[in-house]
Amino acid sequence: MVLLKNTVQIEGIRRAGRLASRCLDMVAGRVRPGVTTAKLDGLVGQFLTGHGAKSATLGYREAPADVPFPANSCISVNDEVVHGIPGPRTLRDGDLVKVDVTVVLDGFMGDTARTFLVGAVTEAGSSLARAAEKSLELAIGVVRDGVRLGDIGHAVQSHVEPLGFSVVREFGGHGVGLEMHEPPTVPHHGVPGRGMRVRSGMVFTIEPMINQGARDVELLDDGWTVVTADGSLSAQFEHTLVATGSGAEILTLS
Repeated sequence: MVLLKNTVQIEGIRRAGRLASRCLDMVAGRVRPGVTTAKLDGLVGQFLTGHGAKSATLGYREAPADVPFPANSCISVNDEVVHGIPGPRTLRDGDLVKVDVTVVLDGFMGDTARTFLVGAVTEAGSSLARAAEKSLELAIGVVRDGVRLGDIGHAVQSHVEPLGFSVVREFGGHGVGLEMHEPPTVPHHGVPGRGMRVRSGMVFTIEPMINQGARDVELLDDGWTVVTADGSLSAQFEHTLVATGSGAEILTLS
């Protein structure tokens, strides 16, 4: 069942979301060649602790592997689509790095992700990141009370596919706020006028995962990291938002 959030809950999620975005602002200034993903994750943990918050991902379990996630953030590089585990990997010039943080602050959660370009990225990589970010902007632009989830997904799909990119379909946005993953699932592809109707007070993420090549993905043996099946690059941007009668308020703005 989809829980419509009240004003007190929305304010709590807004505070958590703003902190999550501020955390990514901090990360943005530290993404550079030679830095390890473990170092970035450690900085995320220090930032959250220093602001009276914690990570929702650390220790989180999810099917099918049911393996506790071992880090404060998901950091996915190049062909890693989502749920990458930070570690000794060193960032290199030209990498695309997706950093996804879910903050827990006073019992409320804010979830956001960005793709960072490391050093001199190829035009193909830059174009992919721009397309992913623009598709998120377009999808948020259609959100309001009464639209269908298919309208949101269509906004993403109709932007990126004509550019030659593909939309990952195995993962989507989701309700969030009191738990990290709540109903509904928000697909990033769809047919206008189809799917669940959005109502004012619904809080959910839109987080398109856009591949340079085919949309097919594979799960690695660590039980978490999802990669493109063809080894092509992938980009992702994510915001948490609340639907209103006139549009959507982004809750993960710094």
